[in-house]
Amino acid sequence: MSIGNRVYLKRNLPSEELVQRFKKLPAANVADCMNRMSALNPEIKLMSSPKARMCGPALTIRARGGDNLMLHQALNMAGENDIIVFSNEGDSCRAIMGEIMYKYLADFKKVGGIIIEGPIRDIDVISKCECPIYATGTTPGGPFKEGPGEVNVPIAISNIAILPGDIILGDEDGIIVIPQQDAADLIEKAEANAEADHAKVLKASKGTANRDWVTKTLEAKNVEFIDDVYA
Repeated sequence: MSIGNRVYLKRNLPSEELVQRFKKLPAANVADCMNRMSALNPEIKLMSSPKARMCGPALTIRARGGDNLMLHQALNMAGENDIIVFSNEGDSCRAIMGEIMYKYLADFKKVGGIIIEGPIRDIDVISKCECPIYATGTTPGGPFKEGPGEVNVPIAISNIAILPGDIILGDEDGIIVIPQQDAADLIEKAEANAEADHAKVLKASKGTANRDWVTKTLEAKNVEFIDDVYA
């Protein structure tokens, strides 16, 4: 087996019903139910203008920094509502995708979204488009197309592991990764969290939220309260 230079044509996929339930939820509420350890680094920013949240199964690509050959292979494989997730060894020197590849994925393939661990280009067009794309920034410098790389293998971005078929949820706050094997157990907790969070927002706006926990927590940590000015 040619490790580092291979393409897996199949992956396990979550149910569409489960994906649609997660799509209704803010990423922050779901992340809170995962002990706040599932979010990608905010250096990967939303670069387009979507009208809906991004949610779908990950189609993963692992590539040599600054090379998009295997991303082109993923373009051939991508299905409707897939989330393209490209691991780029943290390279920030070369744009991995521009308008041509973006339009192929967004308009023809109708993917659910795109995540690039690296820059993109043609932002003047892409920024106005609806298909969600997240990237670290922009540069006019283009990529190599030599390989090696892999498609549909485990990858890591921002120290977060992503497996093919994991559910990727993104909104204006950023992106979280929902392991496929945990998704069914997580969804009801996340839905309940979102409902409870809405009630908290209403109390906060009216000033009726109970803030006693702050003082109790500080006292438990032996914080000293001094009724005087610092001098």
